[in-house]
Amino acid sequence: MSTIIFINGASSSGKTSLLKALQNQLQEPYLDMGIDRFIWMLPKRYLDRPLWDDVLGKAHQSGPVGLVLFSGMHHAIAAAASRGNNVVADHVFVEKAWVDECANLFADINAYLIGIHCPLGVLEQRERDRKDRTLGQARDQFNVIHKYTKYDLEVDTSLLSPIECAEKVIERLKSAPLAFKYLKSRRDDKIVE
Repeated sequence: MSTIIFINGASSSGKTSLLKALQNQLQEPYLDMGIDRFIWMLPKRYLDRPLWDDVLGKAHQSGPVGLVLFSGMHHAIAAAASRGNNVVADHVFVEKAWVDECANLFADINAYLIGIHCPLGVLEQRERDRKDRTLGQARDQFNVIHKYTKYDLEVDTSLLSPIECAEKVIERLKSAPLAFKYLKSRRDDKIVE
């Protein structure tokens, strides 16, 4: 059975570092099907404003390009897993619709949702240090990134190294995932009401 690991957190929270640590530490191969992989498939002009706002430039919602792109990402991950591939993917769940779609796609399979936390000041310092991120994006995402989710595991990258976080995730993989099942049942309950 394939395993999917989603890592959700604000920009500069350490998602990519955790993803790489997991790829290095897990015995089986895991495909990196994260958000940056899909963003970099776009024409380069979409990586700067004003077109960036059509992708992921707004805190509480994505633009029309992002809505279609990340729905395609979710379905591509589901397709890869259905063919026997293990997947690890970083994400920024700023859209409730994305969480709902993932809950529908992944509730009944071996898919884990991992939350990455980090204080805002640390996020902003990392964002400035990196020089490859849109400044202000971490602040924009900070109050919404965990709003629509429930996790199988949460880690704080200001307290733990990527390797330590990966070890916690790998330990969590020994038990069945629950987060997407919960999110789907919560969504279904609201539809029935």
